[in-house]
Amino acid sequence: MPTTRSGGHRPPVPGKESSLTLERGLALLQAVADADTEAPSISDLAAAIGASRAAVYRLLGPLQARGLVRREGSKVRLGLGVLRLAARVVPQLRFAALPVLRDLAERVGATAHLTVAEGGEAQAVAVVEPSWTTFHVAYRVGTRHPVSRGAAGRAIDLPGGEGGGPHAWVVTHGELQAGAFGVASPVRGVPGLRASVGVVAMEQLDVDEVGPHVVAAAAAVAAALQ
Repeated sequence: MPTTRSGGHRPPVPGKESSLTLERGLALLQAVADADTEAPSISDLAAAIGASRAAVYRLLGPLQARGLVRREGSKVRLGLGVLRLAARVVPQLRFAALPVLRDLAERVGATAHLTVAEGGEAQAVAVVEPSWTTFHVAYRVGTRHPVSRGAAGRAIDLPGGEGGGPHAWVVTHGELQAGAFGVASPVRGVPGLRASVGVVAMEQLDVDEVGPHVVAAAAAVAAALQ
């Protein structure tokens, strides 16, 4: 055990102890979430985070009190408190994205949107329509479609292209709405988030001009969320 120069034991550092406890608590919550079907046991969780069973019991206490986990005998599952936290994610995403989308819509003259994937579905969580165009696409918040269709969906898992160019965005025509043109780019670098920023219009867009604006907007949304 570390000692001071005078030979006495070095006292624990409160901040460090709290940080380690928080880190282990988060690791425990992640281990519960990572269980696909069968709920993990106390022993499973102890092995997963490299702690004793007694430590796992201690860490579970605050998580149970906040409804983040629930015990079923020796098994542990996620609690409804996780859903309450998840429900607050979309409003925060929307708040961070709206200024960027507003600027994009005004620059391009097309309806701008932030689309987030959950499993195989993509959902529009924030939409801004341009103020100066004669007509534009009315795109409703909450609209869902497969991630395999539309520029917004296809762009979500688009690999590479961070430096710009034709592989940094996706262009589609009429996949979700007859006659609609879409350009979208993935939101990269936000752990756990699969999303895209895009624009949609009822007239053909100049992709060489619009594409870089969409890529820059996606990068700006990512920066706002970090």
